[in-house]
Amino acid sequence: MKSLRNILMRPGYPLIKNIRPCQNPESSSFLLSIYPNYYTLPSSIFLHFSLLLMEFIIRNYDGQSDKAEVEDIERRCAVGPAESVFLFTDTMDDPICRIRNSPMHNVLVAEMDKELIGVIQGSVKVVTLPTHELAKVGYVLGLRVAPSHRRKGVGSSLLRRLEEWFCSNDVDFAYMATMKDNHASISFFMGKFGYTKFRTPSILVNPVNRHPLRISSNIEIVRLKVDQAESLYRKFMGPSEFFPDDIDCILRNKLSLGTWVAYFKGDSSWDDFGNDGRVPSNWAMLSLWNSGKIFNLKLQKATFSCLLCRKSQGLIDKVFPCLKRPTLPDFSNPFGFYFMYGLCHDGPLSGKLVRGLCKFVHNMAAEAEDCEKIKIVVTEVGGRDKIEHHIPHWKLLSCQEDLWCIKALKNDGANKSLESAKIPPTSALFVDPREV
Repeated sequence: MKSLRNILMRPGYPLIKNIRPCQNPESSSFLLSIYPNYYTLPSSIFLHFSLLLMEFIIRNYDGQSDKAEVEDIERRCAVGPAESVFLFTDTMDDPICRIRNSPMHNVLVAEMDKELIGVIQGSVKVVTLPTHELAKVGYVLGLRVAPSHRRKGVGSSLLRRLEEWFCSNDVDFAYMATMKDNHASISFFMGKFGYTKFRTPSILVNPVNRHPLRISSNIEIVRLKVDQAESLYRKFMGPSEFFPDDIDCILRNKLSLGTWVAYFKGDSSWDDFGNDGRVPSNWAMLSLWNSGKIFNLKLQKATFSCLLCRKSQGLIDKVFPCLKRPTLPDFSNPFGFYFMYGLCHDGPLSGKLVRGLCKFVHNMAAEAEDCEKIKIVVTEVGGRDKIEHHIPHWKLLSCQEDLWCIKALKNDGANKSLESAKIPPTSALFVDPREV
């Protein structure tokens, strides 16, 4: 109301006088009472006033009636954030696919005049904090506002309502992830809503090509049963930051393709591995999630260096096929990807085992039934995690510094969030595949 009065009292509107503070611009009757010629205003001014008078509401998402409009907002807001990052998501007619597998989730939409103008998603789970305490956290993602309705409080209202929903479900902390160069998002969450910089993990992307990768013959790779995997994860990754308390549900999810361990032949026998907590002097473990089953990626724009790299590598591969050089796949059509999660290793030579497991996953993707659609393997690791150096990836496709921000939602936790943010990472960061 204040902003409308300020506009009406500008020099361009000399006939508008004596606006009383008690008046509320809820409808055109307010303007008619102070400016009888309201409907004769120029069309541009009329439209501006009309938008100011219209109010939006925040309500729960309806999967049947809102699906198409939410997808339309996603498409209109799909803009590449940086020159080196040019992939964006194709939700395959399921706009809430990224939270559907979470234990608790919610989607809110902003509606004005029977049109959706904004959307936000959130999920809730129990994790381990840097202080090694369990806490309930809410993940904020998918905040989108239609371009024509930005800077009008829509995004702020959506986030406030989602945080209220978090609080009603006894959530201790809210957190979000964004790109380090997304200055608008950082300013919004940190500057306006008090979120604090928490961690800067790296997103590592490796293309899948048709040539199988050679794995050292002295490395043994064995698939674990779900119970075995859960036991090892709780023992060795339980203290890790953001380790989910419902790891068993993740491992049993239909999108989880399995868990594998690697060790050097002769260093251990499979019958002894993990029994009574015994592990070899060098070992590594990871799990695999088929993200391509719920959403695909699209190439929105490609840098010149990317196109040149693909063309030159394709030419080399045709002229010298015996070299079996890794090549950049064709990203012209939507494609799926595998996500490696729960990477865990120990021992002075375990880096070689991590690399062997990554090659094993690559070969799985290349030989899968839907190999034509699985074109990259992705993982995310803590910014200071030394394991990054042993994971094959292309810098051209990877993001070396993502940004996670956190905020305490309870008064008694206000200082804890700052303390958690200041604690340097002392263990691996567990990235939940359900939130990728």
